[in-house]
Amino acid sequence: MAQVEIYSTMYCPYCARARALLQRKGIDFTEIDIGDEPNRRDEMMRRAGGRTSVPQIFIDGEHVGGCDDIVALDRAGRLDPKLGIGA
Repeated sequence: MAQVEIYSTMYCPYCARARALLQRKGIDFTEIDIGDEPNRRDEMMRRAGGRTSVPQIFIDGEHVGGCDDIVALDRAGRLDPKLGIGA
């Protein structure tokens, strides 16, 4: 399975939605809470091409975007292959 990283904050509804989607798919992920670790925000922005909002999601090191982006990938049938599900 793919390595998934999510930069998030605890009280972000979009972060919760992205987490829930991955959890429904049985995907383990590393969560980096920039509320608890504010010094990691610059790292997130650099990796995400300057994006400042959360969540920012990476699959195997590839930036796939935020919540709306991961939901769109799922609806298009392109998320599972990226995650290594059903391959």
